[in-house]
Amino acid sequence: MDILNALITLANFVLFPAITYGSQLALGALGVTLIYGILRFSNFAHGDTMAFGTMVTILITWALQGAGVSFGVLPTALLALPVGIAATVVYLLVTDRVVYRFYRRQKVKPVVLVMVSLGVMFITNGVVRLIIGPGDQRFDDGARFIFSVSQFRAYTGMEEGLALRTTQGLTVITALIVMAALFWFLNRTRTGKSMRAYSDNEDLALLSGINPDRVVQVTWILAATLAAVAGVLYGLDKGFRPFTYFQLLLPIFAAAIVGGLGSPMGAIAGGYVIAFAEMGITYAWKRVLTHLLPDSLAPEGLVQLMSVDYKFAVSFALLVVVLIFRPTGLFRGRSV
Repeated sequence: MDILNALITLANFVLFPAITYGSQLALGALGVTLIYGILRFSNFAHGDTMAFGTMVTILITWALQGAGVSFGVLPTALLALPVGIAATVVYLLVTDRVVYRFYRRQKVKPVVLVMVSLGVMFITNGVVRLIIGPGDQRFDDGARFIFSVSQFRAYTGMEEGLALRTTQGLTVITALIVMAALFWFLNRTRTGKSMRAYSDNEDLALLSGINPDRVVQVTWILAATLAAVAGVLYGLDKGFRPFTYFQLLLPIFAAAIVGGLGSPMGAIAGGYVIAFAEMGITYAWKRVLTHLLPDSLAPEGLVQLMSVDYKFAVSFALLVVVLIFRPTGLFRGRSV
């Protein structure tokens, strides 16, 4: 039995990737839950909004790389990210002014806004594919690893290796900063408190003199920022392909609903629950069990419950279970 090598293998193939993926899902789910909590509809265009922000960031990154500009060991995309965020903010504010505001003033039911967001999703998806193409795009550069498997083995002398990619460390640090900034904004600033009051009781908030148009605009700005950051971090970690961001909608919504729609803390927790569930169920546990079990009990098969190709089925299954047994989610958000 070699517990230390088992833990290193587990960290390398499950813990580090799951924490990274969970951070990306949490940022995406925060955008979904903000819109649901304040504008009161499920925004199905959020995944493609992430793709839009990432696309702009990629185009700027390519331009900077072509001009010989780099960010040293860090990805050049970090220099382009503010432009990607600004473009996404403008895109969502224009979309709200042209599309959503009309329906909001008609006081339509939330399901109508959901259908409208589906239309926005298809249009955004088409725009992204038209501009950057439907294929895979790489835009990462800088140092690939904070420490590599060979460096870890040479330093520790362990049989198993452990690597931490730059994009993984960058994702976790960036996500923590963004989450802390978001909670500070919502809890400490006048605008943030107005948004929370509007979310809790719209009529009472209007009677208190809160400007609903300003609340709506700030909500879209925050959602656009979260979408662009989450999209770029995901693209740096796994590569960019427009259809992948469309597929991400399922685990992002699953994260928001599992945590509790309308609850920012629930969105964060849900992101990590979904990520660890997907990684744990689709990982082949043979290598870890080989270290933990005696040779006579070592497994011959991969000990993999489900192929990686079906990882989104895990999100779907969790989503169904939560909707049936706890529709308010882990943090008691609004019921679906």
